Amino acid sequence: MDGHGLASVIHRAATDPVLPGDVTARARDLGPLESPLIWLGFGSAAVAVLAVVVALWYRRRVRRWGFTAFGVLLLLAAVTAVNSYVGYVRTSDDLARLLQRGPGVVNLAGRLLDDGKEAPEPSSASVASHPVAGKAAAGQRIDVVNLADPAHGIPSGSNYVILPPGYDTDPGRRYPVVYLIHGYPFGGPRDWLTSGDAPGALLALQQANVIAPMIVVSVDMTAGNPSTDWECLNVPGGPQLESYLAGTVVPAIDQRYRTLADRTHRALGGMSGGGFGALNIGLHHVDEFATLLIALPYDDLNDSVGILDGNQAAVAANTPRRYLPTMKFVAPISVMLTVGTGAPTDVATARRIADALHARGQEAVVHAERGFNHTWHTARATLPYLLAFADQVFRAPSAVS
Repeated sequence: MDGHGLASVIHRAATDPVLPGDVTARARDLGPLESPLIWLGFGSAAVAVLAVVVALWYRRRVRRWGFTAFGVLLLLAAVTAVNSYVGYVRTSDDLARLLQRGPGVVNLAGRLLDDGKEAPEPSSASVASHPVAGKAAAGQRIDVVNLADPAHGIPSGSNYVILPPGYDTDPGRRYPVVYLIHGYPFGGPRDWLTSGDAPGALLALQQANVIAPMIVVSVDMTAGNPSTDWECLNVPGGPQLESYLAGTVVPAIDQRYRTLADRTHRALGGMSGGGFGALNIGLHHVDEFATLLIALPYDDLNDSVGILDGNQAAVAANTPRRYLPTMKFVAPISVMLTVGTGAPTDVATARRIADALHARGQEAVVHAERGFNHTWHTARATLPYLLAFADQVFRAPSAVS
């Protein structure tokens, strides 16, 4: 059977999943620190303080301290409003980890806020075998696999591996693997465990008998510098992130864990900048990944084109919008793209990518989540659909490596 025929068979097996209501409701729920009541509370307090200042204007000390309190409360209202919209910090644990990224007193505040259940930062060992307690759902284990790759310009890489319940008690079983990439800039591999709630999504789907157990790896594509928008590229004179993921991380995971080490049982996904990276790397390595899971997609480098130093050949080779319409597929792929209806650019982009894939005889499904935008809310709400889609391909009897 040729590639076009096989893609047609997979198309009938892999569709937009229909999930149980409790699974989707859980994925759409707001965390305690995402509630709009928080920023409304800070905003109301700021207005109340301002009213007191106006009423006691004749008292200089009240004015001074009042304006200071008003400014602090207004800032807190703005920050929490942004978080409520974006959905990056869900819980106090998330906030503690975020603060621990900062210097000095900010880092200290994060450590004080930490409840002590969270595992420490990974050590220099190749694998930190402890579970990331407080984030691993019941029965799961989360390892930190440290993979520096100096040959590819990667000084450090902390890759989080979510192992399913039963992994340690059923030594004869092998598992498919989903690799997930964080967003850019200032994203990191922990984001899929916190903002994306991958452990909770996996457990909810498994308990509902929607998916079979799988391994999920949240890949570190920061190259030790999370402030730079690397776009998961092989950067001229810089980190070779595509080569790192495809040539270093995947073989290392297959070596360390009981994986089904073939393309049919391997998926690559990500959100926003990580979604671009997953699409671009996945299309470059169809021999390695049979399934792509893209949340909040885009297919053009846009403002990040400068990272390729004006190399037009490299720009063309890393712009799916350009090369996908004429791409020759050496093996079939299945792609799911998820968007929020509140982000019309994302919707148009997802449809354009899907149409280009269909024109090349490949499977592509677009899932739109009503009322969501280009935020972590959308990535978290659609992750169960992406994982269920991957499971369909993993278990499709017609799918071969």
